[in-house]
Amino acid sequence: MASPAPLPEPVTGVPAAEPAAIRAALTPTLLAEFDHEWEIVLDRAKNSKELSGILELLTKWRHIAVAEVREPGAYFRLQAKAEQIQRSGANPSAGSIEDMRALIARRQVS
Repeated sequence: MASPAPLPEPVTGVPAAEPAAIRAALTPTLLAEFDHEWEIVLDRAKNSKELSGILELLTKWRHIAVAEVREPGAYFRLQAKAEQIQRSGANPSAGSIEDMRALIARRQVS
């Protein structure tokens, strides 16, 4: 009896800046979004003969893939939070500008 094919290793680090590596790090839902954006950017690159859009897309999705590996669901939580802020016009969990300045000052000293 033949042994089953080994399962792919889970992605734990930063994927390479190439579509296959990024796709391997995404959940099925995020994979569908990546593929949709990938097709749009490829069409634009074909028409413009410029690769900058492709490079920007790969950079964006590498960050998303890493965030999802570290904290699954982070992408959709961020989208929900942005929608809430846009709808209400305010971020109820935001700190004051004074708190942010104090945090920056503490970090600069460290």
